[in-house]
Amino acid sequence: MSDTWKSRWKGKWAVITGASAGIGLEFAKLLAANGANLVLTARRTDRLEQIAKDLKSQHSVSIEVFSADLTQPDASPQIYAFTASRKIEVEFLINNAGFGAFGYAHEIRAEKMLEMIQVNCSAVVHLTRLYAPDMVARHHGDILIVASLAAFQPVPFNSVYAATKAFDLLFAEGIAEELRPSGVNVCALCPGSTTTEFQKVADQPDRVFKSAETAEKVARVGLEAIAAGKSYVISGLMNNIMKEGQRLAPRSLVTRMAANMMRPDKS
Repeated sequence: MSDTWKSRWKGKWAVITGASAGIGLEFAKLLAANGANLVLTARRTDRLEQIAKDLKSQHSVSIEVFSADLTQPDASPQIYAFTASRKIEVEFLINNAGFGAFGYAHEIRAEKMLEMIQVNCSAVVHLTRLYAPDMVARHHGDILIVASLAAFQPVPFNSVYAATKAFDLLFAEGIAEELRPSGVNVCALCPGSTTTEFQKVADQPDRVFKSAETAEKVARVGLEAIAAGKSYVISGLMNNIMKEGQRLAPRSLVTRMAANMMRPDKS
């Protein structure tokens, strides 16, 4: 793996959503270790403050904490207003926050599905729309959107989640091409199963996570990809092979196979 990304954000500011755990936390660790200043945002203020304290003492970087609940539509402008009020020039926006809900779509609470769309899609669009104009005006900046391997196919029993991640992937690829002439880079990171709190929050079965990658490895792949100018990246060789395999197979077969793997009553 290339290490050319390590100096890219040194002395510059990055905003990371969902920074209190999982891939978001690993982004924070990797960036701080290489000299980036951070704005960490998530719902758990105490956890963010401890992370900020630890990273500042280890790496002598500047870190700001802003508690925000992205299920609320006004959270995105609040984050932007926070950085603007401190005159922070955001070079790197990492739209990492997201969650899933496992089960039959007709049984999952409607409010939970709508909150998932708000966090996984609406907040991503809103934050991108808020920060991108400043980057375009400066002719430089990076936006990383955490999508998923699930973005490439229907995933029964995770149907809404997969649909939100398909949205994220297509949104990222589209604006990557729009903004390329301006010097702003956009990339969608598409991990497969990853060792994070996602499984617990989504209540997914253990069998889906038997070959999970580490969150640190996934975060590193994302940083390398956006530094290389890619519009999307899939983390993991087997995940890339799976994506190519499902592309060649009939969609109905791919969907049935996914259903068999994900079915809640599978023993």
